[in-house]
Amino acid sequence: MIQILFALVLAEMALILSLLFRTPLRTLVIVGLDRSKQGRGPLVAKSVGGTVLVFFSSTLYGVFSVQKRLTEAGFVNPTDEVLMAHRLLEASLIGFSLFLVLIIDRLHYYIKELNLLRKFNEEVKNLKNDYEQRKNADAEMKKTEIKQPKLQKLKSEE
Repeated sequence: MIQILFALVLAEMALILSLLFRTPLRTLVIVGLDRSKQGRGPLVAKSVGGTVLVFFSSTLYGVFSVQKRLTEAGFVNPTDEVLMAHRLLEASLIGFSLFLVLIIDRLHYYIKELNLLRKFNEEVKNLKNDYEQRKNADAEMKKTEIKQPKLQKLKSEE
């Protein structure tokens, strides 16, 4: 079980690293996370998360029961010590895995929001540039309209 948990933690860390740096792999990860959050994906994720949480609480209960036996006995039993170390390692790996899942979820959310804000900012810049260009064009037209009557007056006086 510990090998599976180590593999899970390493995979989650690799996923976080791929989300942190702008690479082609990041876009694939974001698309994958988007698709996993559609349809039945959230229900499956909550079910798996709940199962892992129950397993985490069971492991913690085992840690506390072994610790209780150690304090009641008054001496250290080598078997209980090994069980305690094994359960503590399992509990810490599961807890770290749950924490990394939360980080992955937040990173995905913030990256999506950042992309939306960048698109919105680009649209605002384009609208501002269009407005400035129209304003300058209107000002140029007004200048030429003002100059044309003066030119016509001068031509008529000659």
